[in-house]
Amino acid sequence: MNSKNSSFKLVLSALAIAINIVLGTVVGLLNIPLLFLDTVGTIFSAALFGPWYGAAVGGLTNVIQGILTNPKDIPFALVNIAVGIIVGLIARRWKFNIVTSIITGLILSVVAPLIGTPIATYVYGGITGDFNDVFFTWLVKSGQSVFTAAFLPRIASNIVDKIASCIIVSLLISKLPVKYTLGSN
Repeated sequence: MNSKNSSFKLVLSALAIAINIVLGTVVGLLNIPLLFLDTVGTIFSAALFGPWYGAAVGGLTNVIQGILTNPKDIPFALVNIAVGIIVGLIARRWKFNIVTSIITGLILSVVAPLIGTPIATYVYGGITGDFNDVFFTWLVKSGQSVFTAAFLPRIASNIVDKIASCIIVSLLISKLPVKYTLGSN
């Protein structure tokens, strides 16, 4: 790998971190239901450069965001790291087109809550300040365990968010010259 290629990857990775933070913050401020878009940069870097770049972008996003806003959000880096690894491994094997992005989004919509729900229940008691809290409260009041009440709404929101995020990235990648895609290394 030459230094020009490494510099390009580092610059795009830094941009991907900024994209995660900006999109996540804007969607959060606008209270857009069922969307977070805070992994678009992670998915983009993983699909372009592989799982380790995706994991680094994902992890650094949460660490930086946690330092800037709420340190309690830093443990969610594990979710973003997993997203980067999964997308990177899938993109190494298959072209990251619309079909692959939908399948990847479905996989992520289960994996992300499996990792994030224990964090949310431990750090926040299941209440994280988003629209899922309404469903969480209802499920707890109806007799569900805290984990189940936190997990089920996260599956629903992640189905929309992760599929949308993966589709956005696949559309962006489809517009890039082939020399910038994962297979061109």
